[in-house]
Amino acid sequence: MVEIDDTYAEAFSGYYSKILVTAKNEKWLMAAVNSATGFATSGIGCNCEAGIDQVLKEGTPDGRIGATLQFWVPAFKKDAVKVLENELLHRIGQSILTAPTTAVWNSTKSEEKFDIGKKLGFFGDGFQKNDKVHGRSMVRIPRMMGEFLIEERIGYAKGVMGGNLWFFGDSEDSSLEAAERAVEAIKGVSGVITSFPGGVCASGSQVGSKYKFLIASTNCKLCPTLKCDMEESYVPDGVESVSEVVFNGISEERVNEAMGKAIGAAESTAGLIKISAGNYEGKLGKYKIRLKR
Repeated sequence: MVEIDDTYAEAFSGYYSKILVTAKNEKWLMAAVNSATGFATSGIGCNCEAGIDQVLKEGTPDGRIGATLQFWVPAFKKDAVKVLENELLHRIGQSILTAPTTAVWNSTKSEEKFDIGKKLGFFGDGFQKNDKVHGRSMVRIPRMMGEFLIEERIGYAKGVMGGNLWFFGDSEDSSLEAAERAVEAIKGVSGVITSFPGGVCASGSQVGSKYKFLIASTNCKLCPTLKCDMEESYVPDGVESVSEVVFNGISEERVNEAMGKAIGAAESTAGLIKISAGNYEGKLGKYKIRLKR
């Protein structure tokens, strides 16, 4: 039976915005959302973290297929709220407004809001119009392929970033399969995203580096290929590969739920030796999500 480490994942506060994108069909929906969430894996090297929350076949304001997206900035980042607003303006403006048949709706339950639709409306060069559509205050922006509809105000709120799980496998195949099972299991948990490619991180990092110009570097103590070169390695005997899944969620409860489902789905993977998580003795964040619980 796989060992579940008696430890916790250390998570921290972040600001997020959740939007709903709708389109004519799945092809153009996914083209838009994949572009909008691109290059947004980690706050270490990206301005924001982003991912697909849920794909909706029904229940959207305009009755079309849609997907909810989340965009995140760590609360400790300088001017975090302003950074988040800029990311929304650029990513919606460059990746969703430009995609055929798309529309954008607010999906964040919060009193705090950005004037994203109003600001993007200036692209209409004076021909933009405010309108009520399906009970929402929308901006109509003319474009060569008809009109782009976007809700006038997009909300933002505080949530939890950095929940994580490590999967120690006896091979690359076993650690990857465990992570894939974990990612698949949380698709039904609304309000949680995994921002890395396919939801899986192959290059978990440590804070700092021997090089002063780097704020983070490869987690040497978890690299199986370095086990013989390290005075202290965290890689157990028989482990050849370690994969990671990182969770951002609108609340601590949602992150707990997602991590629980992920562990349950992954623990029966053949060749999986141990499940653990990363923490930094409380130096990174205030949330301690215990694996045993």
